[in-house]
Amino acid sequence: MLFVCSVFLVLCVSVSQGNTADDNGHCSDERHCDLEEELEVNDEEDGEHSDRGRASEPRTVKNEFVRIAGGEFVMGTDKPVLPQDGEGPARRVRVSDFSIHRYEVSNAEFAAFVSDTGYVTEAETFGNSFVLEMLLSESVKSEITQAVMNAPWWLPVEGASWRHPEGGDSDVTADRLDHPVVHVSWNDAVRFCEWIGGRLLTEAEWEYAARGGLEDRLFPWGNSALPRGEHWMNIWQGDFPEMNTAEDGYIGTAPVDSFPPNSYGLLNMAGNVWEWVGDWWSIRHSDQFQSDPVGPPSGKDKVCS
Repeated sequence: MLFVCSVFLVLCVSVSQGNTADDNGHCSDERHCDLEEELEVNDEEDGEHSDRGRASEPRTVKNEFVRIAGGEFVMGTDKPVLPQDGEGPARRVRVSDFSIHRYEVSNAEFAAFVSDTGYVTEAETFGNSFVLEMLLSESVKSEITQAVMNAPWWLPVEGASWRHPEGGDSDVTADRLDHPVVHVSWNDAVRFCEWIGGRLLTEAEWEYAARGGLEDRLFPWGNSALPRGEHWMNIWQGDFPEMNTAEDGYIGTAPVDSFPPNSYGLLNMAGNVWEWVGDWWSIRHSDQFQSDPVGPPSGKDKVCS
């Protein structure tokens, strides 16, 4: 069987150029897969958080572009948590002006794209995708006989796709239209960006936007994982992968307008889902100054930020 990775989303910039998909543009390494996009904050109060949404009428969020003034920043780090991820060395980079979605791409937004174009994602074409084990029902797990060798918490699920994130017994239309779309490959992300007249961000643009103008900080808001004692991102709490205590309010994904924005007004630039960018992935980077870098000319995997 052929599988694509599961929890990914798309971030687009508004100027069409360059990035075209290749025949092998789906993710082949869970660490480098993710795509995320952004949407407009709904004025209504959400009430108590729930990763499954609300029992009332399905809620949606309208996206918009935010203009980011270009500039120089230090990309990467000389103190990576996982050196094998290729985040070093720290290097000075300049990016030009660009526009970026305020929110992650929601299921509602991706559904509009599919409705308008008839697009079929690669996960739907392949018939399956990977899902984190703890998100699956017992009935779905009982049918699975395989796992990822070095990451056995990722299980291949027949019928898993952006419409059915945990397989056939799940459906985004009931209560997750305002959550980020997942089970989207790099090729799918490129097609979506083309539909809105944009392209995927470069890794440099993504990191510049995520930092929100801050230098040498661990998070988009500073160095504290719990600013003011509050959760500002949707990540795992507890013993991975056995127990997520959901102290941030969510077991799975969170709505795209959850948590405070960074200083550029962008939400969920840390946590929630991985985000696709246009670059080929590499662990080798020059420490010399670069202007508008686009990554290696070729490669095997695409970068997820």
